[in-house]
Amino acid sequence: MNRVRTWVVCATLAAGSAALFAAGKGDATKGKAVFEQCGVCHNADSTEKKMGPGLKGLFAKDKMANDKKPTEANVRTKIDEGGNGMPAYKDMLSDTEKDDLIAYLKTL
Repeated sequence: MNRVRTWVVCATLAAGSAALFAAGKGDATKGKAVFEQCGVCHNADSTEKKMGPGLKGLFAKDKMANDKKPTEANVRTKIDEGGNGMPAYKDMLSDTEKDDLIAYLKTL
């Protein structure tokens, strides 16, 4: 009985910690402000191409323009490394700004 109780407590703590960690990653409101510099090349409110692809519904798409699945990791890599005319933002944005930007992109 103690093993079951211990397991339940551990599982509850793990689930609560994961939810808390995920909830604290990125602020979409701040990310919208970060996106202003992206808006020169990307539409936020449509899928139509400007200089770069429109980003509305980005995380609902099957793949990005580079044929990769739009996961947080792949989007962050694209932000960091750029490519195909997009500048690399690895050293221009902090990790917090990137978290905020990704949180905002998820709302599109």
